[in-house]
Amino acid sequence: MTGRVVEIARDGLHLSRERGFLVVKAQKEEAGRIPLDDIGMVIAHAHGLTYSNNLLMALAERSVPVVLCGDRHSPAALVWPLVTHHRQTERLEAQVRAGTPLKKRLWQQIVKVKIRFQARALAHVGQDSSSVALLERKVRSGDAGNCEAQAARLYFPLLFGADFRRERAQEGVNALLNYGYTVLRAITARAVMGAGLHPSFPLHHKNLNNPMRLVDDLMEPFRPLVDMRVFSLVRQGRTEVNPEAKRFLSAVGDLDMQGERGQSPMAECLKVLASSLAQTLLGQRQKLLLPLDLVAAESDRRECHDKDDAT
Repeated sequence: MTGRVVEIARDGLHLSRERGFLVVKAQKEEAGRIPLDDIGMVIAHAHGLTYSNNLLMALAERSVPVVLCGDRHSPAALVWPLVTHHRQTERLEAQVRAGTPLKKRLWQQIVKVKIRFQARALAHVGQDSSSVALLERKVRSGDAGNCEAQAARLYFPLLFGADFRRERAQEGVNALLNYGYTVLRAITARAVMGAGLHPSFPLHHKNLNNPMRLVDDLMEPFRPLVDMRVFSLVRQGRTEVNPEAKRFLSAVGDLDMQGERGQSPMAECLKVLASSLAQTLLGQRQKLLLPLDLVAAESDRRECHDKDDAT
């Protein structure tokens, strides 16, 4: 298990720590409690929330990210611990020293796998993936030809319809994607922190106002898993970000992927990737340990068909 995703979506709640539990209270009456050791992340969507310092400390000690969301289900802030790995200082220094040629080579590896998985996702939902798949071969060091953007322009209309455009501020499919990517971002942040790396020192993303640039780098190949979850919802006519859709999307970290060592959940694959990045920055390996295939795609499609049959 990768840990439970705890979403706080009701206004005016107070969150605290009591004897190893996260306790949620409304008007001083207990509304629920969850063992701290069972929590994988906390996502806060509501207004007027309050938190005890003891709770935030307990979550930080367990490397549990607390994601504070703004409008359209997009993350506005992330609370993470300062020390997460026994060799953190060495790895942070390696991040700072990393040269541009190395970072460009690693970004090339990431983009190639992202495009490959986008093509696999299209194939799994019955769309012609050849135009996207061809772009993987064209990715050069640093993705100088911007094949990632070219693939996205082809990919999203093929997956969600010719009129679809990826606009974060829109409702419906875009809002579902926002929520799924928020969950993915938190899972990735936990992997980055656990590997003793700093989320602000990127391989490629350059926005100086973004403190999560490395997280956004490493989550890219995993986005198609979220996209397929959203496709399953849309196929059933479910385009509202309601509690059922959130539960479905929150489980994305448990979906299996194929790696060099066999199948394992996406969250574990992200840990392997982050650890391999640290090793690469230290000169201990040449290539990132990225997943090989989207095992979950087939089971996701079956689940979608099963629900269609049930209705």
